[in-house]
Amino acid sequence: MDDGDVLTSAGVAAGLDLALHVIRRDHGSEVANAAARRCVMPPWREGGQAQYIDRPLPDEAGGGTAATREYMLANLDAPLDLAALAEHAKMSIRTFTRRFREETGQSPAKWLTGQRVRHARHLLETTDLGVEEVARRAGFGTAVSLRQRLHAAVGVAPLAYRRTFRAADHVRAAAAEEKA
Repeated sequence: MDDGDVLTSAGVAAGLDLALHVIRRDHGSEVANAAARRCVMPPWREGGQAQYIDRPLPDEAGGGTAATREYMLANLDAPLDLAALAEHAKMSIRTFTRRFREETGQSPAKWLTGQRVRHARHLLETTDLGVEEVARRAGFGTAVSLRQRLHAAVGVAPLAYRRTFRAADHVRAAAAEEKA
């Protein structure tokens, strides 16, 4: 973000983008492009890149819905409707929804979707399961639903996400084979 005298960025990659922006502003595109080449990075990114940030679970110690959140996590692949969740928590739907939002900052449905996306990401990173199976195990039912939810969350399709996080594994495996 460039606001005249104040420039800000978030994250390491954004800091590099900001440095190139300052070089471009002060010394021109040619110098900025040369600096980018020396750093082995693109001279310009459009923005909107997917941010792969882990969001930890809320503190389990304090809440009236903690046991139900644990139940939800243990049953991500099952249909979990609001009435059943409120019953599990032994609360009315209204009270459960209010307390859940107080404890997590999100509605039960939004939190559940986030946890399902998180689980799908984990499966894509650590297994060779097909997209349909990842979708089923994460509770999305179909690959189409998983694609929509994952794209909304991180901006990429499941296979592109897998390639991003598994490429390092393939490089390490190839290096190990080369040494052997």
